Amino acid sequence: MKTNLNIREMLSLGFMAFALFLGAGNIIFPPFIGMQAGSHVWTAVAGFMLTGVGLPVIAVIALARSGGDLDEIISPVGKLAGNILIIACYLCIGPLFASPRTATVSYELGIAPFTAHSDIALYIYSFLYFAVAALISLYPGRLLESVGQFLAPLKIISLIVLAIAIFTAPDVPLHLPKSGFVDSPFSGGIVNGYLTMDTLAGLAFGLVVVNAIRSRGINKREMITRYTARAGIMAGAGLIAVYLSLFILGLKSVELAPDAKNGADILQAFVSYTFGTKGVAFLGVMISVACIVTAIGLTCSCASYFSSLTPFGYRPLVLFFAGLSFVISCAGLDKLIHFSIPVLIAVYPPFIVLIIAGFFKEKCLNPVRIIAPATGIAFVCGVFDGLWASNIKILVPLSYRELPLFEQQMAWITPTILTLIFSFVIQQLTVKKGVRRDSL
Repeated sequence: MKTNLNIREMLSLGFMAFALFLGAGNIIFPPFIGMQAGSHVWTAVAGFMLTGVGLPVIAVIALARSGGDLDEIISPVGKLAGNILIIACYLCIGPLFASPRTATVSYELGIAPFTAHSDIALYIYSFLYFAVAALISLYPGRLLESVGQFLAPLKIISLIVLAIAIFTAPDVPLHLPKSGFVDSPFSGGIVNGYLTMDTLAGLAFGLVVVNAIRSRGINKREMITRYTARAGIMAGAGLIAVYLSLFILGLKSVELAPDAKNGADILQAFVSYTFGTKGVAFLGVMISVACIVTAIGLTCSCASYFSSLTPFGYRPLVLFFAGLSFVISCAGLDKLIHFSIPVLIAVYPPFIVLIIAGFFKEKCLNPVRIIAPATGIAFVCGVFDGLWASNIKILVPLSYRELPLFEQQMAWITPTILTLIFSFVIQQLTVKKGVRRDSL
């Protein structure tokens, strides 16, 4: 049994974690924010980094501290509610949204320009894409070699080439912000960080990293925690570097894609202008590699979790989730983004509470009585925010609309914090009363 990873294995582990995180949303959202935020871009960047980098790294570390056991993170809300949350997490980052989005983004950027956005071309591409993802996912023990030592370095080299083109492109004057970045760029960045789904993915990818470490013969919990945390930090540093270049790309592409509807349009316009037709082909390869690595990680994570929850084995579930992702990807990128926004706004708050609570729950005498109520309040508030984002506004109470940060879709923060404080005070008073009775 090994007790340490060598430098090469540690670098491969960090590259793998970075490659797993850097998928479709990570590539298409920053350029769009850069263009929309304009002169407020760095305020928006700060908000985006908080939820797009900070929370995912914290999620990986939290999972590492639990020894790779997701059940320990959700234990304060009970088994039933916890399992429902985990299932929702895996379905969101798996076959319902994130995994299909990886295929549609890579198709839109690399294939669609040559096929006139043909539906048939999308179907064929998605089928081949998920066939490859499923094939690699069938052998999870080889992920460190296939992803960490081959696909991840290829992705990084491609991103470096793109970054050089971005930073050498001429600067343009900062323009006025648009849309939701005029009055509240920081909160706009936070909400867009949600859309990467990386906080949810951090819980799943953390498990992939833990399993990769175990596959190298390391089974001591403290060593698994240490190496998983290091891999998460390395991935976070890589994400920051990529995001900064992509934000600048958006700033410099105002005149190249003035009518862009999403980050994919901006990337395509920039690369086409900078590299020509060959550049578009290069972008397609780069994005396809970036996205399929994420799809592999998501497929492995979903199959691994549901194989422990259902009577079905790992490999049949790999094929099932890859097939389901293919079917949903046929809806196209715009529809996937449209339907994912309200769902993610609804499910993010309770997961944020559980992840952060994982760092202090051991200090609570009864963590269930403190964390469970706050998580419940965060979920209810998240549902209200999701309904509002879906334009089902009649179901959102007027009193809720008066809470601070409601317009920024973060009204859940105030009632959640108040619930935590109230629950903690009640517990402390109960403990003091118990001590007094015992002393009598």
